[in-house]
Amino acid sequence: MSTTRIQVSACALSATVSNLRLRPNAVFSTNSGFSFRPLRKPLRVSMSSVPPSEPFEIAVKASITTPNRLGDCPFCQRVLLTLEEKHLPYDPKFVLTNKPEWFLTINPEGRVPVIKFDEKWVSDSDVITQTLEEKYPSPPLVTPPEKATVGSKIFSTFIGFLKSKDLNDGTEQALLNELSSFNDYLKENGPFVNGRDISAADLSLGPKLYHLEIALGHYKKWTVPDSLTYVKSYMEAVFSRESFIKTRAQPQDVIEGWRPKVEG
Repeated sequence: MSTTRIQVSACALSATVSNLRLRPNAVFSTNSGFSFRPLRKPLRVSMSSVPPSEPFEIAVKASITTPNRLGDCPFCQRVLLTLEEKHLPYDPKFVLTNKPEWFLTINPEGRVPVIKFDEKWVSDSDVITQTLEEKYPSPPLVTPPEKATVGSKIFSTFIGFLKSKDLNDGTEQALLNELSSFNDYLKENGPFVNGRDISAADLSLGPKLYHLEIALGHYKKWTVPDSLTYVKSYMEAVFSRESFIKTRAQPQDVIEGWRPKVEG
């Protein structure tokens, strides 16, 4: 794989677990630089079971500790996990956090990941993973609509607890409530969100739980309670997958990535 470096931006923490619909999104093409324009219509794709002849070009956040490795972006990892689980070739472009004026002028949000589909660059992990599922449906990773939001509040409650400086503000309990609900769900429906097989919901939630484990362990000396046995087993099952090991961020990148929210 080539590891071309481009200067773009940090990961925007705004994606959701749901990946069931397409939304208008940003597109850019490369000539002498980048240019973005909104899509007027949803991206249309053709279904195929044959991998592309050329690797997908994808821009993801770069590690600040290890050359040519993914940085602390769970949404970038979500897309890479999808590519890995579908056995699709890709060529990552590891991008830096510096934001030059020319880039901010044409892309004020400065978001990654972005991937090239049919000569068009597409952003938003929801849109990217949905497009990959539609274009390459085998092996299937679709999460049924009624299960797509399982565990979806864990990430936001994790952030609330991580940022909290008040031991009595209820943020820890809010996180425990969400983890307990997820534990109960897995007890009845696991080992993964959609049962026996991993699905898109797991590929979205897994990287967020990885960040939770590392960041809370470092900044709060906090771990998921041993009583939540199904959550613990779930995390171990996801984190030990070859695709996850290959695409995960380095722990120090995760720690440094969350430092501004903790100390800011």
